[in-house]
Amino acid sequence: MAKQTITVIPGDGIGPDIIDSTLKVLDKAGCDFEYEFADAGLVALEKHGELVPQETLDLIQKNKITLKGPLTTPVGEGFTSINVTLRKQFQLYANVRPVLSFKGTKARYEDIDIITIRENTEGMYSGLGQVVTEDGSRAEAMSQITREGAERIVEFAYELARKEGRKKVTAVHKANILKSTSGLFLKVAREVGERYPDIESAEMIVDNTCMQLVMNPGQFDVIVTTNLFGDILSDLCAGLVGGLGMAPGANIGKDCAIFEAVHGSAPDIAGKNLANPTSVILAAIQMLEHLGMADKAEKIRAALTDVIESGDRTTRDLGGEHGTTDFTDALLERL
Repeated sequence: MAKQTITVIPGDGIGPDIIDSTLKVLDKAGCDFEYEFADAGLVALEKHGELVPQETLDLIQKNKITLKGPLTTPVGEGFTSINVTLRKQFQLYANVRPVLSFKGTKARYEDIDIITIRENTEGMYSGLGQVVTEDGSRAEAMSQITREGAERIVEFAYELARKEGRKKVTAVHKANILKSTSGLFLKVAREVGERYPDIESAEMIVDNTCMQLVMNPGQFDVIVTTNLFGDILSDLCAGLVGGLGMAPGANIGKDCAIFEAVHGSAPDIAGKNLANPTSVILAAIQMLEHLGMADKAEKIRAALTDVIESGDRTTRDLGGEHGTTDFTDALLERL
């Protein structure tokens, strides 16, 4: 049987260090992947003169599965977000952001287990109709929701819930004010929910959702929502389990999938052996589950859980005094 080949984008800042850590963990767990490396972000801009070279796009298309470190899009220089570019290029319509409590973190909660499913290609992030008047006095942008896009993402959420034995899907919206766009999303979500009588369907206005996540997060299981709301809510959920360093992300389309650390490139600690690789390791666990390698995924998750809970060689953000390499060694020993 041919080996699975993975496209690996090390990324910027701390990216290469945490990706290197994750590949060692995958190898130690016996995943037996082949890796093809590609550039994107500032590294690519310096080497190739563009943030996402064609060679990188070709590798993502060829191998279908990509593991990606954090990328930096230069701010205020007219560059389009690299992550948005990749999502559009490969129609990665579903952004899957799970958060799970780990004992041993400095999180405020101990029993969080929530998945946020965010539509990735429509809404305010579609980039449609962005205009700023010449005198800078007025700016406009357009949000577009289609029935096809809404139905696709809500179905994805219910299918994921069913596959993982989840009990409830909450559609988050602002249909009370945004009656056209959010209204259509909510209408479609209600229709789709009726097709899944085995799963409880709920709906909640986005501002109330933010409050409820803080006051009573245990009421949530799977959240499905539009692009902008999903961006905000998924980061809020990350805060419930200790921050973005504990939160992975997957971008899934019909043909391709990209699994990533969702935090930034942290250039201030790049190359200093300080970064916590947990986010991208959790993304690799998502990747293994996507590939049907649940046994390997669980093996790595168990090792990671034990390292964090025991405080064995953990990084500073986890309350320890160690760096990336020591943290990785602690994981490798358990594997």
